[in-house]
Amino acid sequence: MVKKLREKRWFRILSNKYVLILVIFAIWMIFFDTNSWFIHHELDKEIDKLEGNKEYFKREMKSDKEQIKNLKDSVELERFAREEYKMKKDGEEIFLIEYEDSIENKTDDQ
Repeated sequence: MVKKLREKRWFRILSNKYVLILVIFAIWMIFFDTNSWFIHHELDKEIDKLEGNKEYFKREMKSDKEQIKNLKDSVELERFAREEYKMKKDGEEIFLIEYEDSIENKTDDQ
């Protein structure tokens, strides 16, 4: 039985010491090494995610530069201050209207 097994071609190939070393090396590099294929795959995913973030932040920077350019105009600066910081001119009254769905619900659980 053992003699028949040794005569088979696939057994002779797999029992070759060079093939065994190559197979062990490949398994080691794919699964166990610190630079394994799995780690490279995870790092590639992270790189793709970071490149997506890079594009998002480039668009945001472009938008912010446009807003800075607009704020150099005194009329736009006044509009921005009124909308964002609720600023007003002297002798002027401002009424803030808040809707029910925009007010945070506070519970007395304390």
